[in-house]
Amino acid sequence: MKIRDEESLHGLAEAARKLLTPAVPRIAVGMSSCGLAAGAQHVMEALERESKSQGLECRVVGVGCLGFCSAEPLVEIILPGKFRTIYGNVQDAYSAEMIAHIREGRLPRENLLGCLEIPCAESSNVTHEAPSLLDHPFYKGQVRLVTRNLGLIDPGSIEEYVACGGYRAAAKALAHMSPEQVIEEVKRSGLRGRGGAGFPTGIKWEMTRSNAGSAKYIIMNGDEGDPGAYMDRSLMEGDPHAVIEGMIIGGYAIGAQTGILYVRAEYPLAQKRLQAAIDQARNALLLGKDILGSGFDFDMHLVSGAGAFISGEETALMRSVEGRIAEPDPRPPYPAEVGLYGQPTCINNVETWANVPVVIDRGAQWYASLGTEKSKGTKLFCLVGDAARTGLVEVPLGTTLAAIVHGIGGGGGSGLAVKALQTGGPSGGCIPVEAFDLPADYETLQKMGSIMGSGGLVVMSERTCMVDMARYFLKFTREESCGKCTPCREGIDYLSDVLDKIACGDGADVSIDRLEQISGGIAAASLCGLGQTAPNPLLTSLRHFRAEYEAHIKEGRCPAGVCSALIHISIDEQACTGCNACVEVCPVSAISGEKKEPHNLNQSVCIKCKACQDVCKFDAIHVE
Repeated sequence: MKIRDEESLHGLAEAARKLLTPAVPRIAVGMSSCGLAAGAQHVMEALERESKSQGLECRVVGVGCLGFCSAEPLVEIILPGKFRTIYGNVQDAYSAEMIAHIREGRLPRENLLGCLEIPCAESSNVTHEAPSLLDHPFYKGQVRLVTRNLGLIDPGSIEEYVACGGYRAAAKALAHMSPEQVIEEVKRSGLRGRGGAGFPTGIKWEMTRSNAGSAKYIIMNGDEGDPGAYMDRSLMEGDPHAVIEGMIIGGYAIGAQTGILYVRAEYPLAQKRLQAAIDQARNALLLGKDILGSGFDFDMHLVSGAGAFISGEETALMRSVEGRIAEPDPRPPYPAEVGLYGQPTCINNVETWANVPVVIDRGAQWYASLGTEKSKGTKLFCLVGDAARTGLVEVPLGTTLAAIVHGIGGGGGSGLAVKALQTGGPSGGCIPVEAFDLPADYETLQKMGSIMGSGGLVVMSERTCMVDMARYFLKFTREESCGKCTPCREGIDYLSDVLDKIACGDGADVSIDRLEQISGGIAAASLCGLGQTAPNPLLTSLRHFRAEYEAHIKEGRCPAGVCSALIHISIDEQACTGCNACVEVCPVSAISGEKKEPHNLNQSVCIKCKACQDVCKFDAIHVE
């Protein structure tokens, strides 16, 4: 299969549509990391085994993540002439019954989430027998552009990607647009870097193109390291060709002939699928010499990350690619002027590159119709933490935080009230629930003392201690700091030690004003973004939850009942039914008692992990 021009691309798309509009049932299992962690491999093997055992002619394939991670394992069924029908929390034990239903030509009803159209099929030729998945609370309000193929296509199949319009944008750019026109289209779309800073993508491309050099490079920054963030991983694992296509377009526009995909070492599955996609694209002549008959030469290769959070900073990343220690360099000069190997270089993150085919295919005007005046398009968010529904979410920029957390996420999990939201990971800040009517865009979050970051959203409930939250993120940045500059190395170390004292009840002499002053100095004097933003979790939690810090410092009390040195756990004998649930989960056997009799807690053994409170259904565990 060689794709030499637009005509051969169109021919492959026509032929490949049969893979997604099959003559026999197609069963797709979500096989990204989240699905695999939930047991998707066992489900897929059970479905393959049962289909053979029951004599069902079908295709069982692995696909990417459909986003609803808390409902994994996810399974999709396409019967001939039917819509895509999606099921959640599918276990391997259900495979026999599921295959039996499919053999009879009818859809199972257990664990049904909803149905979706097949994008490459004529809607008049298919029918549906279930409510639309887009009406499900998790998907209602989402606009799936960058994630359009996740959960649908086999990431190991270039044919299925092409069937859904893949490489059509690259063909359009290379055959019908000049490099300058491509850059202008990206500028007019309003696309901004999705890695956190939000710098206009088209302007970055224009700067790189305008600088002279013996060679030019483009880089995909796949060193996603924020705790609770997996937007880039999901894209790389579920739709690798979208990233490759975006980089082909970017390389053409900028005048680069080499692309580098830098992927963190902790993402082996993403690396495997990206490398397979590169090989497929190269074999199809979409990489290499004279791509699509345009005269444009471009190739790419994958580089495994250095295993450090700091290597996500662009100058540290380039040093890592060059085989040097991953630590930041002062700027200017910027990578667009002097980058990889001293040549003009453009670095964008995974989500940014994956947006490029959408912009070129649908047009700048259409893309700019989504979002706000200054923040265009959609944004991927990872909704994690104390939410009822968690997963990968794609919404127009400007969607309110309330719509994301309470609408899509269903509010707090286990009946807990939501207290705050941490945006932007360790570089971001916390936003109180009272401010959730604010739009999620670059400018608004910055005004709140936080940042968009790569898109992590950590929901915090009433059981979250804000001192402990800031302590966690400061510890993270302390460990991940490269130590090159003094403000970051010494300043974060100091803040982390002080927060440890406060959480342990030894903070009576701590001055909150002093903490704020030192935090400001670290932010102003640090060399790179890690140090400049590291105090954000502390500063924003002080701004919105100062009373919690004062309770720890002045009263020796943790209001959320989290800091173990400041809490006391007891069992209410009147409420305890002797169900033994707490006995079974206690990791140090601090709880004892006969069945149906009130239990006892040995205070000298208890480590105050609160596992007993989590399982008690009778409110018999008191945390004071």
